[in-house]
Amino acid sequence: MVDYIIVGLGLAGTAFAEQLLKHEKSFIVYDDTSQQSSLVAGALYNPVILKRFTKVWRAHEQLASVESFYPQLESKLNVKFDFKIPVYRRFASVEEQNLWFDAADKPLLEDFLSTTLIKNDNNNIDAPFGYGEVLSTGRVDTDILMTSYTAYLLREGFLKKERFNYEDLIIEADHVMYNNVKAKNIVFCEGFGLKSNPYFNYLPLNGTKGQLLTIHAPELKTDFVLKSSVFLIPTGNDFYRVGATYERHDKTNQITREAREELLAKMDTFIKCPYEVVDQKAGIRPTVTDRRPLVGKHPVYPNVYVLNGMGSRGVMIAPYASGQLYEAIELSQPIDDDMDILRFRKKYPAP
Repeated sequence: MVDYIIVGLGLAGTAFAEQLLKHEKSFIVYDDTSQQSSLVAGALYNPVILKRFTKVWRAHEQLASVESFYPQLESKLNVKFDFKIPVYRRFASVEEQNLWFDAADKPLLEDFLSTTLIKNDNNNIDAPFGYGEVLSTGRVDTDILMTSYTAYLLREGFLKKERFNYEDLIIEADHVMYNNVKAKNIVFCEGFGLKSNPYFNYLPLNGTKGQLLTIHAPELKTDFVLKSSVFLIPTGNDFYRVGATYERHDKTNQITREAREELLAKMDTFIKCPYEVVDQKAGIRPTVTDRRPLVGKHPVYPNVYVLNGMGSRGVMIAPYASGQLYEAIELSQPIDDDMDILRFRKKYPAP
């Protein structure tokens, strides 16, 4: 008998597992590594939508969770994956500068947008109008995080690396049974795999394919994240991630030449030095129609839950949303209305 079964070990599954360990709850995780969105993410925590200069939903609450969650997990795993790094928004015109400073004066954004214009001093970047700096930003190396956390769970006996078969799940009034595991509750954290879940496939999880490049650019020498038509994210040793694409119709994890050409064409408008493309990755982000997470209890089965729909901001949302779900289950606290799946109750098929 365990307290929980978790299905899926992306950022959501990891964050919820940590909630359980913090509160001394027992659990077992099932994961078959079929979903890759956590590993192909830009993995920034950034409280501002830079295309429109607007605040991210629940930005203060999410950042508060981030600031405690990742440092504690680094200490536990004895590995570094949380890097504080500034994000600079490249201005394409004086008009964009003015829009930035107008936004920085608004109460919702004054904590997150610097009012100091940063001049470009790098000859390898075309930025004659300079940059604006976003505050309270950072990057999580999800490759290091997920590799280290998977190894930790395996050592502790918490993880089964195998496919979860829904047809083998038995749901009773006060527990669930899966093969030889009896649990009080089950939480599905499957990312885009939720589309195949018979308990939650009624939810409007669309999924958006994203592709990222990794380039090697020894002459570029930047120590900040650059946001222009694409993000350029330094990862160390003159390597940079370039991304990302947003594709609504292709739901495969296959990389494409078209995405590579799109990213390079955009990057070439502001990067003026040689580089080599060394890698390309693709994954399906678990995106929702209203751009809010999917968190909550099944409409019929009281011990079946979902934690999903983190979209492209999983490193920010997952710690916050996992805390909300834990408190809802264990302390009967309400889930934020914006992410409670009760908002889609009418979509659940009538018996």
